[in-house]
Amino acid sequence: MGQRGSQVLAYKRDGLFSVFDLGSQWSIHEGHFHPGGLFASVGQMGVGFGISPNSSNSCAQDDTNPLYTNLCMKYVPSAEAVTIEEGVVKNKTKKKKKKAGFQLRIRVQNPSLRRLISGAIAGTVSNTCVAPLETIRTHLMVGSSGHSVTEVFNDIMKNDGWKGLFRGNLVNVIRVAPSKAIELFAFDTVNKNLSPRPGEEPKIPIPASLVAGACAGVSATLCTYPLELLKTRLTIQRGVYDGLLDAFIKILKEKGPAEFYRGLTPSLIGVIPYSAANYFAYDTLRKAYRKIFKQEKIGNIQTLLIGSAAGAISSSATFPLEVARKQMQVGALSGRQVYKNVIHALVSILEREGIQGLYKGLGPSCIKLVPNAGISFMCYEACKRILVDKDDEN
Repeated sequence: MGQRGSQVLAYKRDGLFSVFDLGSQWSIHEGHFHPGGLFASVGQMGVGFGISPNSSNSCAQDDTNPLYTNLCMKYVPSAEAVTIEEGVVKNKTKKKKKKAGFQLRIRVQNPSLRRLISGAIAGTVSNTCVAPLETIRTHLMVGSSGHSVTEVFNDIMKNDGWKGLFRGNLVNVIRVAPSKAIELFAFDTVNKNLSPRPGEEPKIPIPASLVAGACAGVSATLCTYPLELLKTRLTIQRGVYDGLLDAFIKILKEKGPAEFYRGLTPSLIGVIPYSAANYFAYDTLRKAYRKIFKQEKIGNIQTLLIGSAAGAISSSATFPLEVARKQMQVGALSGRQVYKNVIHALVSILEREGIQGLYKGLGPSCIKLVPNAGISFMCYEACKRILVDKDDEN
């Protein structure tokens, strides 16, 4: 430390830091220190002074004495490093270190492509996880292997083993991947265009997420319905088809192209309220969570629970239409009654089996649909965080 003249430095416990310069200009070369929140400097020639922790950042000039000019007082937070070079004060704020840990980021610049990929991955993962429950649910709906979860499970294990629980899953994944991609893409696009900006009046008299959810369900159903029908036939008709391609060729030769859209009407009637309720509930619950907990970001566990709750609400409300749709897809298999339309199917089931017939398989359906919805939304949000536009995006 270079010095000309004499200096006295004193630090007091009451938070005062005083500098007395009785000679010429003082300086500290290449020095760094942390003053604990207080600092005072005198450019040119100085005089004794003190600064308390409540002092504000200010620069003052003593007009009463022309010798003591350029008096600058600064409050420096203790987390900052201070460098003093020839009367010049430089504050160097320490940069916050990034959290340690592995973070996967994949650059996908097109936002539409990011949503499509995220939706496809979400549908694949969620449906594979709940494939056994989907198989049991389908058998319960059509009554082909028993009338309870235990009976259906034992029958599948006796005839096909563990592979039977995943029968048709490959076809289901092939169907669900593009279906979820189209569905989530349509929802995000429509919801974004219909949602009002802050301060604007709503563009439509009903919630935007309700309309967007209905549009998403219709779009996905129209594009992927033939694959869903093939999946249902492969699951129910054991040994009839050798695979997806064989099922497609045989159905096309025997029944014609119209057979691939058997039961489309009840599917559309069922998917509109289901998809609308599902996405509306999901969007509403997410907004409520942010408002209650005052957190913009929602974690994976919270997303899983919110999505599961949305799935439970929507599946319970639209289950009778799902039963009618499944039975119409099976057609005249094993002497079953062929229904003319969804109303005919609902009335016939009600007359033959009563109200419980319309909710046959609701238990395993909820067991399957509830976690499926939660896993799907969780994977979708997680994939959107992985697929980013820029490397440094959070």
